[in-house]
Amino acid sequence: MFKLIIGNRAYSSWSMRGWLACKQAGEPFDELVVPMFDADWEKRREGDEFAPSLGKVPILWDGDIVVWDSLAIIEFLADRFGPALYWPEDEGARGMARSMAAEMHSGFANLRRELPMNVRKSFPPMKLSEEVRSEIDRILQLWAQARARFGGTGDFLFGDWCAADIMYAPVVTRFITYGVGVPSFAAVYMKHVLSHPDVAEWIDKAQDEPWVIEQWETDKAA
Repeated sequence: MFKLIIGNRAYSSWSMRGWLACKQAGEPFDELVVPMFDADWEKRREGDEFAPSLGKVPILWDGDIVVWDSLAIIEFLADRFGPALYWPEDEGARGMARSMAAEMHSGFANLRRELPMNVRKSFPPMKLSEEVRSEIDRILQLWAQARARFGGTGDFLFGDWCAADIMYAPVVTRFITYGVGVPSFAAVYMKHVLSHPDVAEWIDKAQDEPWVIEQWETDKAA
């Protein structure tokens, strides 16, 4: 059976992506939640289970096979269970979905830094920096293009739930947490993402976590 090591559900966007990818496979897996940045965090990261990833989460173990990094986990599971579970069938849609996932993976650093994930909080709308506003506009542009070109009558970016939605699901939670205003099409898409049973399960489980990272508990967090 797979074993997935994740950080706090409340705060770890990359763990959320890896976990959603495992849920998408439809196979049972063991999960180990490791609270980030507590007194034992550095010592815990030195353990054998963390060593290949240099102490980062998520980490997926399949017997002696170890895969870290959320996008790598998606691709590993797509190889194992079939790409149709993770990527659109249409070649054009698949190319765009992969590009959007990769851009999410490597970009939007200002958004990550200034609007850290916290699925247990909801703050009043705040003044955003020009850098963050620009990144939000780019995300909304990508969502609009995917929906217009490939969304069809489905609820998600490319119609059916896929890896692109998995990669952007934590962005949806950030927009909710910080009261980011979005156009109506994006609000509808976000509602569908939050209603997805796997996303809803992640958020529900986060509410019961006992751990708190103080610097991510205010709208002034950085």
